[in-house]
Amino acid sequence: MTDLQPVRRALLSVSDKTGLVEFATSLAARGIDLISTGGTAKTLREAGLKVADVADLTGFPEMMDGRVKTLHPVVHGGLLALRDDADHVASMEAHGIGPIDLLVVNLYPFEATVAAGADYATAIENIDIGGPAMIRAAAKNHAFVNVVVDVEDYTAVLAELDAHDGQTTYAYRQKLALTAYARTGAYDAAVSSWMSGALGETTPRRRAFAGTLAQTLRYGENPHQAAAFYTDGADTPGVATAVQHQGKELSYNNINDTDAAFRLVAEFAPEDGPAVAIIKHANPCGVARGATFAEAFGRAFYCDRTSAFGGIVALNGTLDEDTATAISEIFTEVVIAPDATDGAKAVFAAKKNLRLLTTAGLPDPLAPRLAVRQVSGGWLVQDDDVGHITLDDLKVVTDKAPTDDQMADLLFAWRVAKHVKSNAIIYAKGGATVGIGAGQMSRVDSSTIAALKAKRMEEELGLAESTAIGSVVASDAFFPFPDGLLAAAEAGATAVIQPGGSMRDDSVIEAANEAGLAMVFTGMRHFRH
Repeated sequence: MTDLQPVRRALLSVSDKTGLVEFATSLAARGIDLISTGGTAKTLREAGLKVADVADLTGFPEMMDGRVKTLHPVVHGGLLALRDDADHVASMEAHGIGPIDLLVVNLYPFEATVAAGADYATAIENIDIGGPAMIRAAAKNHAFVNVVVDVEDYTAVLAELDAHDGQTTYAYRQKLALTAYARTGAYDAAVSSWMSGALGETTPRRRAFAGTLAQTLRYGENPHQAAAFYTDGADTPGVATAVQHQGKELSYNNINDTDAAFRLVAEFAPEDGPAVAIIKHANPCGVARGATFAEAFGRAFYCDRTSAFGGIVALNGTLDEDTATAISEIFTEVVIAPDATDGAKAVFAAKKNLRLLTTAGLPDPLAPRLAVRQVSGGWLVQDDDVGHITLDDLKVVTDKAPTDDQMADLLFAWRVAKHVKSNAIIYAKGGATVGIGAGQMSRVDSSTIAALKAKRMEEELGLAESTAIGSVVASDAFFPFPDGLLAAAEAGATAVIQPGGSMRDDSVIEAANEAGLAMVFTGMRHFRH
């Protein structure tokens, strides 16, 4: 095998016809013979190109509704033959097999078909067989064969041919083969994942995950860590599908925090009014509702003005000029919203380092998805936490029942708690967080920290008393002892929402009654590690 290999014959069989005619025309202009199948051949002939049909080479027509057309030794021999092996060359000559130097295939659109809600039978018919078989054959024989599976590689292939007088280098063919195997791997992963869901297999024996490179990042969480951002092809509104209007490239931490912020604010339906979440290091430092987005932002900001510096701001509706003006008064890394007015964009234009993302919608907070985390020697896979509690799910366990206003705040705080690192304690009042304790090893410490933040808010705003007084408190998991509950009561909380389920529930309920607290159990916890 020599480094440079000429390209004289190409087989093209594609579902996505984007750029096909232009690419094939450029190949023909370089003296490369074209072979094709079905719809691809028809498209090329209609463009005036000379194309040999695979059926003419194999001696067999396409059959079984196109299921069988390229699965033939004439095709696979042309892809797999070692050009420097005398026995292979002799076999090619004996059986009339011509070498195929360039394979251009993109697969049946299985992922798009499933995403469109196709039924089982339709999905099955969109599983490509001949395409992956040819891709794998060509990729295996990359010592001699070029394989192209992505439309975006067409220009690079032509540039490679031009740079080497109609030939390609071994290093380039290796690169194409790597992309090809990743594509067939991702395709098979999509099929197996879909079939697991279709058959109701929540824990299949083998699990495959795949993604497409969206962005090579400068570094990961820290400068010494290499990182990249891969997308899964879903069109869910969010950071992966957002339009970036301004600002420098998103970093690893930006992407992680922006996703956390947007998923939190999506808990609050736009029809119920404006809501804003401010995130720092994947934890909320303030969440609030308001009559306007400017009001909601102000209320969220005052929960923890110190932590909000350099944070991420997410809105559940269109960013307006007044809100953009308020946000621009502090240093903010990213703002994400379903949309933004021209006035808001103009305000942010003066903040060149601020990234503005719009998503054309909100993710569904109840949509099922998988949460995946790598551990040493394997992967932890679980359903993502889409648990949702309504008023009817709550059980009053104390002598005193919450008022209607308290109940509304309890449900608000509970939604926020789902997005706070455990152990999580959230104080809320009037549809806004007033203190958040996150990620502590002790629940009582989280309760104390949340109260301290509320106290600091009192001092910074010059209020007469702590904003925790008259608030409600949410705990993401049960109170194992009364101490955390009593810390909340001492801070001024009047009502509590927690899962319940502790062996000491009776003593915690007794402590709540003695402290004059109203308390409800959800029967559901929201650990977030």
